[in-house]
Amino acid sequence: MKIAVLGGTGKEGSGLAMRWAAKGHEVVIGSRDAAKAQKVADELNLALGAAGPAIAGADNLTAAQNADIAVLTVPYAAHVDTLNSVKAALQGKVLVDVTVPVNTADFTRVSVPPGGSAAKEAQALLGSGVHVVAAFQNISSTHLKKLNSMIDCDVLVCGDNDEAKKQVFKLVEDASMRGWDAGPIDNAGVVEGLTPILLGINKRHKIKGAGIRITGL
Repeated sequence: MKIAVLGGTGKEGSGLAMRWAAKGHEVVIGSRDAAKAQKVADELNLALGAAGPAIAGADNLTAAQNADIAVLTVPYAAHVDTLNSVKAALQGKVLVDVTVPVNTADFTRVSVPPGGSAAKEAQALLGSGVHVVAAFQNISSTHLKKLNSMIDCDVLVCGDNDEAKKQVFKLVEDASMRGWDAGPIDNAGVVEGLTPILLGINKRHKIKGAGIRITGL
């Protein structure tokens, strides 16, 4: 797939980009600043050791226009502005929203946005022409660039369109993780809320990158 990682210059987005590029996907990192995106892409390609550029850099709009599927990895403060800038380019596509609303006073406390979740707000803003799927919110960036290891964390996937979720499960698999269907997008608020809980566990128990596992298989 051609994957646009919007806001992909951060730790989460760049780590996911590396994993997908290593699996042969055509990945473009997007940013408000195309030069910054290209700089990060060059660094990731160097780390991958690819013979040719496996990851490209572009502004968010260009990245979204040329992608089969887009992944949004921006901070919540930039969520609405980024979505507005790429709204037209995302029509007819799937958007994977990784965004987690943050309590700016205490990042270990759950923050519920006015729309119920970042993913539901994205769906409302983009309209029915885009299938929004929530995923990857509970995966610490500390694991992502260790490409030779399976990540010992599961991915909860929420969305209202089964075909869109199938595409996301493929991305989960190609990132060497295990995905679970966590139901409709209405459930995304619970999944997003797990992230500050995990951050609190990291802080209190001095863990690097706590995650979740579904048991009972």
